[in-house]
Amino acid sequence: MQISWEVRNRFRLFREERDFLLHVENARNRSILAAEQSLELQSEGRGWARNMVNRLCIDLQGRVNQPCTRDNVKENYITPIDHPVTVRLVGAVPVGATCAWSFDDGDGPQASTFDCAEPVNLRVRYGKQTVATVDVSSGSDPTQRVQTEIQVRDIFVAGLGDSIASGEGNPDRPLALSDEGFCFRSYLGTAGAQYYRPSRAGYKGGRACEAPDTLANWQHYSALWFNAPCHRSLYSYQARTALALAVRYTHIAVTFLPLACTGASIGDGLLGSQRARECPPGKTGVCNTSVNAQVAELREALTAAKKRQPDRTLDLVLLSVGANDVYFSGLVADVIVDTATERALFRRSGVMASVDDSRDALARELPQNFVKLREALKPLVGGDLSHVVYVSYANPALADGGVPCRGGRAGFDIHPSFNADPQRLARVSTFVDTEFLPQLKGLATCTRGALCRDPEADRMTFVDAHQAAFADHGFCAHSGNDPEFDRACFAENGQSFNPDIVSAAGQPMLCGRGASEYRAYLPRGRWIRDANDSYFAAMTYPQGLPAASQPTDIHDATWGVLSAVYGGAVHPSAEGHAAMADAALPAASAALGLDAVPPNVTRGFLPQLLPSAQQ
Repeated sequence: MQISWEVRNRFRLFREERDFLLHVENARNRSILAAEQSLELQSEGRGWARNMVNRLCIDLQGRVNQPCTRDNVKENYITPIDHPVTVRLVGAVPVGATCAWSFDDGDGPQASTFDCAEPVNLRVRYGKQTVATVDVSSGSDPTQRVQTEIQVRDIFVAGLGDSIASGEGNPDRPLALSDEGFCFRSYLGTAGAQYYRPSRAGYKGGRACEAPDTLANWQHYSALWFNAPCHRSLYSYQARTALALAVRYTHIAVTFLPLACTGASIGDGLLGSQRARECPPGKTGVCNTSVNAQVAELREALTAAKKRQPDRTLDLVLLSVGANDVYFSGLVADVIVDTATERALFRRSGVMASVDDSRDALARELPQNFVKLREALKPLVGGDLSHVVYVSYANPALADGGVPCRGGRAGFDIHPSFNADPQRLARVSTFVDTEFLPQLKGLATCTRGALCRDPEADRMTFVDAHQAAFADHGFCAHSGNDPEFDRACFAENGQSFNPDIVSAAGQPMLCGRGASEYRAYLPRGRWIRDANDSYFAAMTYPQGLPAASQPTDIHDATWGVLSAVYGGAVHPSAEGHAAMADAALPAASAALGLDAVPPNVTRGFLPQLLPSAQQ
């Protein structure tokens, strides 16, 4: 016989245990990817996070609830004083035996007696060891005593980085699409320069280009994000890795603080403030277009925690950053924007970048920025950067075991001017594989001539094991199990949408099906969202842009382009993030030393009680 114990609802971001248990049940003997696929099928493609997002200890404005009521108990989220545990007697327990339990954390024992088959629920104080003792009596057999020590390790994990870190492309509650069309103007400005794409469900305003409407009205029907200003999602590999730690290790609790933000670079986002992507849903109509520096937010949270618990430390940082430092979204725009008018416009507004621009930034700016980032992170992790798990990027444009995607309009025909140009695509793919990814690895691990003062302490824990899997799952990958709607309606020839503006107002899809049938969270061959996915799942109208490039009318040509890419085009899907989490989990466990052996359980017989005491 021995005493077994586990922490209940140990992913502390979740307020309700049922949400945690759903993940525990789906994780049994499965990878995170297989668990995600199982949950996707259970939710019929609507996604498991769509309701959980309203049951978290961090609200949709990004504020930590202090206190946070978790399973009817008020807790301090960042500095818990106790944790709920369930204790059981397991092994060869005699049938019908009675268990006299005692739990002592040094302030005197709490005692109770139950049938041995009953689990015992209690809260144990954080930072203290509780000795659990049980005396097992069964009929005339001698009473047996079993003892163990209970001490919960609360692991504080922060998530930092850019759109790959935040989960861009995977709204917690995807947009509800209408089966009817919505008109966008085209930049060409002639009368015929209009086109229709699916509208938002519930939107009652004007759908024709001649019926202008305000952004405020339109935004009532947007996708819902765990954090709209940063497009933070529960599907991100950072949330999935933190959650997987809690699912796998029963003697810990995980306190996760997600700070990653779409669009972040090291200078604008991690070390300095940045522009917000969208406004959070709210009644006030007030929109703060700026987001505080992630490192400053983390430093502030840690300082406040140490005031209450001087020995509270930051145990782990999950980090992906560097793509925006080398203008990755500009490279994407350069690949997919194909018509001369749009290319000229985008080049003027600085939205496009060439491989040469990126190469310059990779050689000059990124190494310097990495030095600054290291110096900023070091004091937060006790001077040891091995507690920073740097998760690298996957090449988004490969399929069939690493063959570059061919390009073309398929997956990008949501906008008439989009076409993934094969030559530009091949150039970018080669740059990513042969220059960008190797350089990032050097910077994170203090190799390839990276500037590290003390390579031992400055080396981050580096993860790139997922890259091989993505070589089969880029944006152009297909599978016989792709959702039926995708196969029927997203045309291989890049002609998915009805070009006739009269009939397209009523039915924008050439396949004749309703766009509302699209499901963002079903297993697919592609683990990278294409522009069609980005529009169908998120249809983002970015509100943090400079006022000059933020048109007042929702039918404006600029919104047509932005809504197709700003919701996560060329970003991993929930499946992709799950595969990244599968790669990050062993590295995180090792950095935390979680696979060490638990303390011994002691078990012994009590001396036979004196006859007088048996009465």
